[in-house]
Amino acid sequence: MPSSSTSAARVGAAQVTPPKSTAVRKSKKVATTTGASPQTIADAQPVFPFTAILGQEEMKRALLLNAVNPNIRGILVLGHRGTAKSTSIRALADVLPPITFVAECPYRCPPEKPAGLCDTCANAKPRAKLPTLVGRVPVVDLPLGATEDRLCGTLDIERALSQGQKAFEPGLLAKANRGFLYIDEVNLLEDHLVDVLLDSAAGGINIVEREGISIAHPAKFTLIGSGNPEEGELRPQLLDRFGLMAEIRTITDIDTRIDIVKRRLAFERDPVGFRAAYEPAQTELRTRLVNARDRLDAIDVPDNILRFIAKLCVALEVDGHRGEITLLNAALANAAFEGRESVTRDDISAVATLSLRHRLRKDPLDRTDGGEKIRWALEKLDKDVS
Repeated sequence: MPSSSTSAARVGAAQVTPPKSTAVRKSKKVATTTGASPQTIADAQPVFPFTAILGQEEMKRALLLNAVNPNIRGILVLGHRGTAKSTSIRALADVLPPITFVAECPYRCPPEKPAGLCDTCANAKPRAKLPTLVGRVPVVDLPLGATEDRLCGTLDIERALSQGQKAFEPGLLAKANRGFLYIDEVNLLEDHLVDVLLDSAAGGINIVEREGISIAHPAKFTLIGSGNPEEGELRPQLLDRFGLMAEIRTITDIDTRIDIVKRRLAFERDPVGFRAAYEPAQTELRTRLVNARDRLDAIDVPDNILRFIAKLCVALEVDGHRGEITLLNAALANAAFEGRESVTRDDISAVATLSLRHRLRKDPLDRTDGGEKIRWALEKLDKDVS
């Protein structure tokens, strides 16, 4: 069985090798998600294939781990602009299997699971005959200038008081249910919106209260934030809620930069043909993700691995226990993605930097990179165990 680092390179490199059939052609066709009919204008737009994205292996690995195990609870991507952050997120949602949801349900509730449903779907009888649709996993952007009503939804107080009806207009949290909520420049987000996001992300439910009237609906989403650290610091409360943190930089290799431009040009000229050329790689990755999800709950976690995780967090002086829980969930996802039956130290090494770099205590006088500190701690623990 290949090691985690080898497999990570395989996903980022081998699967993105340009197929020989890729060509630059003109076409006005519109590509849609395989196996799913477009339900909105956004769903009908062609998406750049995930397996065609070059570089940024750390970010891509973090996204894939979140897709396998939602308990990781999101990813924060910090780095330069124009480095395929939003492209990668939409590409991941496109490669994931389509979801089935109740037709005309604003929250895209799953018809087969009663838990967490909205009031409309939960009270419908008989449930087995609810009309359903199949669509792409939603990706919702949260603009920096968004208001709290736009995020949470609005209540028509006048109608509620005069007619006794709860008239509710769902917001962005409703649209992001069962999908991804993406915040660009998350470090510039208003504090009151940060508080709302923390509450919803923690409980998976959005509660809107106005004038004594309350509405609750499911809001289970994967929170993905991106930003440039040079433009401002992120609130510690929000920083700690992101399960993983990836750092990305502009690629400086000339040949890779040329390939990136070539692929983008080919996609813009013929999105249907470009996607068709990468469909075998997309299908392979999609199958691998589905298999990883299926085996996730069966992955064994030996006691020595739990001890190793605890020792690592103690050695790095990580506050609280969220770091250990996230590290374990990420290691489980990595083991499942690599096809292993139990978590190994290779899995811990593969995800430790992603899971812990943003949880380290900051010393203004210490310029050492957080990733380096984690690697040193891993090497020391490996020597002690050996």
